[in-house]
Amino acid sequence: MTEHFQSITDDIVTHPLFVQLRACPHHGGENSLYAHSVDTAKCAYRLAKRFRMREDRVRAVTRAALLHDFFGYDWQSERHRRYTRHYTGWKRLSHMHAFIHGAHAARRADRLFGLDQRQREAITSHMFPLAPWPKNSEAWVLTLADKLVASREVSEAVGWHMRSWYHKVLPSVRTVRH
Repeated sequence: MTEHFQSITDDIVTHPLFVQLRACPHHGGENSLYAHSVDTAKCAYRLAKRFRMREDRVRAVTRAALLHDFFGYDWQSERHRRYTRHYTGWKRLSHMHAFIHGAHAARRADRLFGLDQRQREAITSHMFPLAPWPKNSEAWVLTLADKLVASREVSEAVGWHMRSWYHKVLPSVRTVRH
């Protein structure tokens, strides 16, 4: 990416807690939470530039995109499952990872990197429609960037799993041919 992108994101991508995201799988396949976050930030940066957003807003949405999944817990762990079991019905549904991780990420990112209100709102609402309605341009750009990147990642993961499955089945398919 460009030097400008690097100057906006360097303090975050080199932070030890952010680097730990490399060990967290995300969206199946071989993708990590670190790679997803960086790809989402690059996508948001390009979209913000294409939409001719002001420079301060390009910086804000790029940093928010980098931190949008910086929630700091393993949502697939037994510990998180026990947390959600404390609730029933709608309350349990509303405490599932997809609904709450934006708010957790915004609080954690704010503590470490000092976000402004627009960035906090963007991170909190990036899971729209499962999260609050995006209230500013940064929030809409981040939501779009995350959906684009996640769609690509999930498609690649499905392809990865299908290739793996196909190679297991292929020997038996060849023996059936005459």
